[in-house]
Amino acid sequence: MLKLVVCIFLGGIVLISAAQPQEGDVLPGYHNLKKLRPLGTEFAEYFHNVSLSDLEVRDPRLPSQQDLLCLRHMTQLTLGLASGEFWALKMIDSWGLIPSGILTGNQNDLGNFDECLSITKDSIRGKYCFLETTVSKILGVNGAAAEFWKLRVATCFPASCSASHMNKFLSQMTQTVFNVSIPSTVMSISDSTCQTSEREPWDGLTIFTIVLLSIMGSIVALCTVCDYFSCHTQNQLPAMVKVFSARANSRALFRIVETKPSSNVIDCLHGIRCMSLVWVVFCHEQGYFLSSAYLNFFDILRWVEYPSTSIYLHGFFSVDSFFVIGGLLVALISLRMMDKSKGKLNVPLMYLHRLIRILPNVAVAMLIYTKLMGLMADGPLFKGGYSGKAVCGKSWYRTLLFVNNYFLERCLPHTWYLCVDVQLFLISPILLISLHKWGKKAAAVIVVAIGLLAALLFGSMMIHHYSLVLKITNEESQRLYTSTHYHCTPWLIGFMFGYFLYLNQGKKFRLNWLAVWSGWILCLAMIFTSIFAIYPAAKWTTPAPSSLEEASYYTFTRLGWSLAICWVIFACMQGYGGLANSFLSSPLWQPLSRLSYSVYIWHVFMQELNARRTRTNTYYSDYNIMLKFWSDIGFTFLLSYLLYLIIEAPFNGLDIFIRPQRKVTPNMKTQTNSEPTQEIQNIEDGSNITEELKDSDTVPTNSVSK
Repeated sequence: MLKLVVCIFLGGIVLISAAQPQEGDVLPGYHNLKKLRPLGTEFAEYFHNVSLSDLEVRDPRLPSQQDLLCLRHMTQLTLGLASGEFWALKMIDSWGLIPSGILTGNQNDLGNFDECLSITKDSIRGKYCFLETTVSKILGVNGAAAEFWKLRVATCFPASCSASHMNKFLSQMTQTVFNVSIPSTVMSISDSTCQTSEREPWDGLTIFTIVLLSIMGSIVALCTVCDYFSCHTQNQLPAMVKVFSARANSRALFRIVETKPSSNVIDCLHGIRCMSLVWVVFCHEQGYFLSSAYLNFFDILRWVEYPSTSIYLHGFFSVDSFFVIGGLLVALISLRMMDKSKGKLNVPLMYLHRLIRILPNVAVAMLIYTKLMGLMADGPLFKGGYSGKAVCGKSWYRTLLFVNNYFLERCLPHTWYLCVDVQLFLISPILLISLHKWGKKAAAVIVVAIGLLAALLFGSMMIHHYSLVLKITNEESQRLYTSTHYHCTPWLIGFMFGYFLYLNQGKKFRLNWLAVWSGWILCLAMIFTSIFAIYPAAKWTTPAPSSLEEASYYTFTRLGWSLAICWVIFACMQGYGGLANSFLSSPLWQPLSRLSYSVYIWHVFMQELNARRTRTNTYYSDYNIMLKFWSDIGFTFLLSYLLYLIIEAPFNGLDIFIRPQRKVTPNMKTQTNSEPTQEIQNIEDGSNITEELKDSDTVPTNSVSK
């Protein structure tokens, strides 16, 4: 998802490092730059001599009403500065300065955003804009970096002045300071960076989003009150009320189920899912931090070479873990259900359940991201609200059809994973029916297909010279990461592992200590090799790996990582997990595991919101990233829990009214009605996959991961 943006952004570092200026080249331009006093002061003194003719921003012409209004407001600003009026002083005071630390990578001075927008004097309002400057040209440095490296300084003007007016003033001001004319390609203000205190009126879709959330929240609140005050026991509570009750859904979400040693129970999936989710969120946190305003941009050149950075750069393996879990649950649960239904598979019902499970969250997420993010916060970097708003307006249907993984521009970029998972789920009935009918013959065909798909990945990287190494990555290479036919091998490996568990359900494998230790050593070796094997190529002085080396690495680690996860699951199920099983199967993982899909959907919302609402530059360091990570993930849990109660849980609960019900005994009916949503959630979490659980009529036909 964000990996493409981050790689393009960091790719600019290569241009900077390739065009490092010499001291003799930088010194004259640097001295000229430092001649400037605070830009606001320079501008205020310059404007004493501005006349009406200075507003001729293009060809000579008669001044328009807007020109006259701008000039009048600027005259009032000048008089206000001369007389020391508070509002005029605030307008100059809110300007940014020439940033300190330019030579260490500081490219932003955000000024005082709120001070500028709070200015009101009669009809004068403050307008906050960025003055963008190509630093390398001012410093006299030539090369590719000249088009990349930008300096942004905050300015504040009367809102009646357009960017063309401001550029005219600034051009004349810099000419008096530098004694040369600086073209607009080097220093200019764009209307796209300007903000005022006025907000766009709500459109119909914004109103619809607020009304929808209000209605759902009111229903949940009403059902919760009814649950708490009207019924003495849960058995007396109507099923519809329980579906919407925040009390009942919270009880189901936070219920801790005691782990039991059994070959049919996969409690370790909770820990694997949660650790993979935290890894995904951390990688996205790094990306948003890197795209924010911070003081020490050039320190990233050294940061990329740290061994620990490989954990971030190769975070895509966490997604492969989710694919393994997803394929495993689809195969294992569905095949056991087919045994009970004599080989029948209700495919339309499978698809319907899947649609109810994931589509409401995605649809509501698109509305909230695009329509409410801009209402919840503002800031110097928050122009336009959600960064993908324009893309959502053009291609929202790709996300709802789960095909956006084949496009570089995506409405919700992180949902590429969901698209791949859904596309594989659509073909899963063919695989399930084949396995149930032809058994190991069909399994052999699927194994051959895994090998062919791995060969396709390898061949594509060799022929097209695709690379995911940071130094040479490009947009086309990202298709390797998000395309289903390139990224389906982990899911298929998990699927075949689920078939293996299905064939051996209830069987206890007795392994000697040599086999167990060998399995764990190979597993850990593959995990660490996948993350750190390509670390030497991260050094700027080290040549990039050849196409053969990278194709071999990327192809075999995708297979090896998936097999390593399968071994962890197998060892924990069979009692050979030791400390790993104790950690991964801890009951404390269960609530977070049930909330993982909601966290996956909403964590990017909180990260972008908090990254773009910043008012001041930050300092890049691993410690600061960890501080921000724990802050963002904490608020993400709160937001995910709230939207779980009003969106995800109610829609998931409604699924039980759609699926056909079996005739059950009174005891079974009592058990079913007591916790309808909990049974659904248990099976979708992949935990407690037992024959007893599947006897309940509330168990869905299939499952979904993440």
